[in-house]
Amino acid sequence: MSKAQVESGEAEPLSPRAARRVLISLMFSSMLMPMVSGMSRVALPVIRDDFGIPADLTAWVLAAFMLPFVVLMPIYGRLSDGVDRRVLILVGTVIFGVGSTMTFMAPDMRWLMAGRAIQGIGVGGMTPMGMALLASIFSAGERGRVLGTWSAVGPAMSFSSSFVAGILIAIWGWRAAFVPGLLLSVVTFVAIYRGVPSQVIGEASKFLRQFDWGGVGLLSGGIVFLMFYLSSRSVTGVAPFEDWRLLSGAGLFFAGFWWWERGREDPFLALNFFGNRMFCRVTFCASMRMFVQGGIGVLMPLYLVDVHRMGPALLGVFLIISSAAMTLIVRFGGQMADRFQSRWLVMIGMFVQLTVMLGFAHLSDTISTWVIAGLLAYYGLGAGLMLAALHSTVMGTVDSDQMGAAAGLYSMLRFMGMAISTALVGVALQFFFDANLATLDAYQKVFMVLAIFPVLGMVVAFGLREKRL
Repeated sequence: MSKAQVESGEAEPLSPRAARRVLISLMFSSMLMPMVSGMSRVALPVIRDDFGIPADLTAWVLAAFMLPFVVLMPIYGRLSDGVDRRVLILVGTVIFGVGSTMTFMAPDMRWLMAGRAIQGIGVGGMTPMGMALLASIFSAGERGRVLGTWSAVGPAMSFSSSFVAGILIAIWGWRAAFVPGLLLSVVTFVAIYRGVPSQVIGEASKFLRQFDWGGVGLLSGGIVFLMFYLSSRSVTGVAPFEDWRLLSGAGLFFAGFWWWERGREDPFLALNFFGNRMFCRVTFCASMRMFVQGGIGVLMPLYLVDVHRMGPALLGVFLIISSAAMTLIVRFGGQMADRFQSRWLVMIGMFVQLTVMLGFAHLSDTISTWVIAGLLAYYGLGAGLMLAALHSTVMGTVDSDQMGAAAGLYSMLRFMGMAISTALVGVALQFFFDANLATLDAYQKVFMVLAIFPVLGMVVAFGLREKRL
């Protein structure tokens, strides 16, 4: 039976039924990010052709969402240690709804990018706050199963959203892909409002006054400048990796952040997390997993359209394959994480990612679509197998009073891998196009580049150790 608990002022325990209700309610908030991501991936080739933009700017249709999403993760996570998490999730849901409306109505690329960024601001805290809530409510022996159940919602939503997006876009165009997200934000608001109890963690106004807003600004500035440097052509007009002003700005912000945080008693990001070797190992592996996933998110829809000439409806069907496979196995992976060493699950998952990248790097343009479908399903199984193991292991490396901050930092760093790869894949693809490579050759070379990162993840995963009950 669950030792359910909410971090209220009196730490009153929740009944098993109430704990399950919280879990179900949080599933709705965890649907927002994968829904908008899955639908925008299907819309990506149509948006590219509609606006006539190059590959590196096309990647920013996804990166504009990922950048604020990544920046705000640790902020939401740290705020959730002193402010009612229910309120933060409700506010984020409203912001997401506003961004979805702007994106749907966007008359040009500037409005589209702004709407995507506001969507990212809204959902930036859903993952760390959901993880922290569940980790505080359920006992350590149950977390793998619970987090596996909760994590399964994301792939399931990606599965259905890609399929629905393909049909909607084929009939009404790319704008229709952003309507379901707006509707889901309304449902999510009601579910959280009714299903998640308020948490009186402390005096919120005092916490906000003492919050490390200087650290927030410095870290955010460093991440933004770094992302702009990696894909500077879309921002300053200078070729990627050549605008040293942006790189210098990133370095100054990061250095300032390190200096600022070291001098504070209650820093925004406790630097002691970086002295936790297991926390760093798990986070690195999660970042490598997400690096590949982010690259695939940009590359696969463009590859299937440019090389295999798929229309929106068929594209939506193919993009659900990996999500469907991930949905089938992610809860099983959570159960395995409660019974076996996570390092083996992570290494197997990384190996699967590696073999899929190498497989796509050697496919011809005449290959049967059944082979493509098989590779995508295989990829989903590998990615899903290690997901809950990573979540459960990282939460076991920190004390309960730091779970919000730890979940925020962990989520930020793993999704930062996705954000960086989203921008870099667009840059790499455009680089090979500019080098006059054939379309298939350009895509194959980018797949080979992505194959490097699961290898790095496997090396680090071999050293994973966790506390066993």
